[in-house]
Amino acid sequence: MINEIKADAESRMKKSVESLVVAFAKIRTGRAHPSLLDGLTVSYYGSDTPLSQVANISVEDGRTLSITPWEKNLVTDIEKAIMKSDLGLNPSTAGAVIRLPLPPLTEETRKGFIRHARQEAEHARVAVRNIRRDALGDVKDLLKEKEISEDDDHRAQDDIQKLTDKYVAEIDKLLQGKEEDLLEI
Repeated sequence: MINEIKADAESRMKKSVESLVVAFAKIRTGRAHPSLLDGLTVSYYGSDTPLSQVANISVEDGRTLSITPWEKNLVTDIEKAIMKSDLGLNPSTAGAVIRLPLPPLTEETRKGFIRHARQEAEHARVAVRNIRRDALGDVKDLLKEKEISEDDDHRAQDDIQKLTDKYVAEIDKLLQGKEEDLLEI
């Protein structure tokens, strides 16, 4: 029983860290990367479709993304989707190819992105702590039902706390790496 609770808590904590990695990928650093456009959807025959499913996204150079739609009539829809997004990017079109130049980050935008990254990391830490709370509650329920001894309860609490510390440290490490990326000129 206790092992199942710990395994469930660990898998949920891993998912929290993975979602933080996805959130960090959406925060723009100074370099061009196709994952910046992961959250972008385009109206494709009446339904919202992820941009990566209707176009080829590639890195042209360190500061430019190149988007080549598979159908020429999508060019204007893709441009509109990029303009509406909160990325703050201005596409330039040459025929069927859309180029997305990434402006260099100013000190102010870097600080804003770092603030956003810290918020995302804090959300992940809170999620991990909530998972710890749930797991400890499950262990306490087992103790109340006399399915485990008090020694088992203390051991389980220690193990769950160690898991929590491990994943919070991993989140802090990811945040530090993202801050270094953002501060790199």
